[in-house]
Amino acid sequence: MQTEQERPTLARIRPHAARIGRWLPRYDFSGLVVGILFFCWSLTPSLLPRSWLLQGFVSGILVAAGYGVGVLIGHVVGRFVTYRLTPTHRRTAWRILLIVGGLAAIVFLRLGVHWQQEVHVLLEVAEPPTFSYLGTAALAGALFVVLVQLARSLRWLNRKMATWLDRWIPQRVAQVIAAVLAGAMVVGLLDGIVFAAFFDAADGISRTVDAAIAEDVSPPDTSTRSGSPASLVSWEGLGSKGRDFVAGGPTTAELEAFNGRSAAEPVRVYVGLEAAETEHDRAAVTVAELERAGGFDQAVLCVIVPTGTGWISPTAAAALEYLHNGDTALVSMQYGYLPSWLSYLVDPARAREAGRELFNQVYDQWSDLPEDERPLLLVYGESLGSHGSEAAFSGDADLRNRTDGALWVGPPNFNTLWREFTTRRDRGTLERLPTFDGGQTVRFAASASDLYDTSDWPHPRVVYLQHASDPVVWWSPNLLLRQPDWLREPYGDDVLGTVRWFPLVTFAQLTVDLLNGYSFDADGYGHRYESRVVDAWVVIAPSEGWKAADTERLKRVLSAEREASGR
Repeated sequence: MQTEQERPTLARIRPHAARIGRWLPRYDFSGLVVGILFFCWSLTPSLLPRSWLLQGFVSGILVAAGYGVGVLIGHVVGRFVTYRLTPTHRRTAWRILLIVGGLAAIVFLRLGVHWQQEVHVLLEVAEPPTFSYLGTAALAGALFVVLVQLARSLRWLNRKMATWLDRWIPQRVAQVIAAVLAGAMVVGLLDGIVFAAFFDAADGISRTVDAAIAEDVSPPDTSTRSGSPASLVSWEGLGSKGRDFVAGGPTTAELEAFNGRSAAEPVRVYVGLEAAETEHDRAAVTVAELERAGGFDQAVLCVIVPTGTGWISPTAAAALEYLHNGDTALVSMQYGYLPSWLSYLVDPARAREAGRELFNQVYDQWSDLPEDERPLLLVYGESLGSHGSEAAFSGDADLRNRTDGALWVGPPNFNTLWREFTTRRDRGTLERLPTFDGGQTVRFAASASDLYDTSDWPHPRVVYLQHASDPVVWWSPNLLLRQPDWLREPYGDDVLGTVRWFPLVTFAQLTVDLLNGYSFDADGYGHRYESRVVDAWVVIAPSEGWKAADTERLKRVLSAEREASGR
């Protein structure tokens, strides 16, 4: 039994506890139900492995998104359902949510670790320590709190403006205008300050990287290379990726050692952004440089559209030179220096314009040559480079008429021709590995075994290399609310069987995979195609006397070169 002295003390404790409660964040029941559901879904596997940091980031965003969806659902249902739970029932519901939601989160956290370990093993990359994923829940929770508070701040601002406007105009009109103004302020803040600062920083960093001249890269001294003393364009003006390209590749001695016979001097032409103001003028300089270097006198001429940074795959370039013993001319020009995904956001048309201008002007010059003196005309592009390279062609008939073959690697989902060929695929074939028009011209491949049945495949041959685990190929805004065919069909060998589609969630997961994909370093999976490129070139532009053993030997040589260069 309490004494008179104890009662005041307890009376003071209760109000103090209530005051603390008022300062704690309050959350909506239906919002938390859906938020917990999204948290569990976010831990399911996708195409590539995720570290605990990436997992916590994507989980936090998805919990906040799920919370918002749940609040909206609860609001809509509340408008039509008049029944309300009693205080006792509400307390019971909250207890059940706390217990069931907590257990579900713990179970899925454990399953999430297991799934990530399975993805790491499947794609042959080192598994991270299990304990590292303990930070996932903490990061997700912190991010959820921050995002919800930001959303509430926006709602508070909206209400304040609506209350102020309500003095002069009808309440409903005031609410609509306030919502529009609040949204405009947020968009203006993001677009005018946050995004602008981000793009400015990215532009500054990329420009500096592009201008930097590496100490271990020297200008070529042979006239068959851009940046040489005989070149129409300066070494400094090629950009960092252009300098790497013209200074790289096998020497004639290395080609002769590999092929066992006298080799030709390979031609490598590259023109940087500084050469001209417009894509049209830059392409004209590129063609003039190609003619100067003797590119039209080689047996094989390949038009390459680089990625957004100006990068060209060293493996793809060298493979073609080894295959044809140096009797090749590789020609490309720079259209930007930002990473591909940023280039697409900033100016999506630029890659297409550059690809169209470069190929068309090379083709015009090539067409003027006597037919028996024309080199084999090939086309190559990887990632955003494939997007730009496609732009020169209207379809498979145009490819047959104007090229002797094309290789497009890791094509983004927004590629025009890729989308057309995939959508119009032959009935009964898979989206992840479709057959178009019986494979007469265009074929899709994920491995060497998809390429070497060439008995009914006439020249010219067009190949798309795409892995089932490549997020660059499969990422699309449509994933937000629609399950794609490639997640309904039998999965590829490089995709975990437990991958599932969930609305909003799969889109967020593949967005993280997309950003993670460019740093993923397991050849033959994700966005890495080095060994596959060799097989594709052998099929597209075969060399007389070339054998299967030569293909495997070339793969070993190129793999050793990548290891030696640290790529």
